[in-house]
Amino acid sequence: MSRKGSSDPSDRFEYLQTLVTEFQDTDSEEAKEQVLANLANFAYDPSNMKHLRELQVADLFLDMLTEENDNFVEFGMGGLCNLSMDPECRHVILESGGIGLVTNCLSSRREETVLSAITTLMNLLTPSSRSEITDPAILQCMLRFSLSQSPRLSSLAAVFLQDCCTEEQVAGAQRQMQEGQSAVGIPLPGN
Repeated sequence: MSRKGSSDPSDRFEYLQTLVTEFQDTDSEEAKEQVLANLANFAYDPSNMKHLRELQVADLFLDMLTEENDNFVEFGMGGLCNLSMDPECRHVILESGGIGLVTNCLSSRREETVLSAITTLMNLLTPSSRSEITDPAILQCMLRFSLSQSPRLSSLAAVFLQDCCTEEQVAGAQRQMQEGQSAVGIPLPGN
């Protein structure tokens, strides 16, 4: 662990590779959670992106989004959120069907998971992904989140609606909600 802060790129790669291998080899859920949390934190540092891409960590995080263990989902979603800021990682996430997996995390009862999912969707917005990310069901979900008692959730949902959607899209989603055509019964997450 002493090499964690090393600035030598080969040491950094070896350390990250050790984490990925440990995740794959261990049967302990607690150890897997710790490794996932560490990888998600390393994904925050742009100097690690090349190594994380080479180790296919985006795929590992995507795989975690369908796990039963809520910690796996939370750490996987947090890691994807960090990786999604990198253009090459964004491409991998989009090509791997990541939008649907991330959208499913909007129904998590864990606020951190939902916040990471919203931020990831914002980071994944491209001209080719815009229609999927601004689907009326997602917009209705964001409208509901914008009414949340949680200031973080309501503010982030409002930013999503303002930055990712047209006024017409938001108005259409509001109309559908008022007419009872809600396509998604996504509960608000607990704190």
